[in-house]
Amino acid sequence: MLDCSASMRHDGQLARAKGQLLALMQEAYQRRDHVALLCFAGDVVELRLPPRRASAWNDDWVAPIAAGGGTPLALGVLRAQQLLAKHESRQRWLWLLTDGRSNESPARPAAADVACVMDFERARTPLHRARQLAAQWDARYLSA
Repeated sequence: MLDCSASMRHDGQLARAKGQLLALMQEAYQRRDHVALLCFAGDVVELRLPPRRASAWNDDWVAPIAAGGGTPLALGVLRAQQLLAKHESRQRWLWLLTDGRSNESPARPAAADVACVMDFERARTPLHRARQLAAQWDARYLSA
């Protein structure tokens, strides 16, 4: 899940998140994993990459991903739950790349066997919401 809200435009956060996304996709490709990508912003959650076997990725693939609008985190998590629930035969990982700038605090998707929250917050006064969400979800927390 990639947070594409307006707050991710600041200080190159979205660009850094795209770089991390490419690194995660490259790892998935090397392991021959299956992947999907949900981008969420405004009041929309877009299935940017439907579930499929990972393939080689490059910057051209992520370049068109833009940021703007609010952070519909709960809607994104709901959509992730729906996708993950369809693939019970595999270990299901959920990666959330976000700056945590959302007032929503949805429950961890039950279908996620492993959850990881990668925090891109770079505010002068950090809110630490991504860290709090990771703790609530009993998820791995990584600071980008």
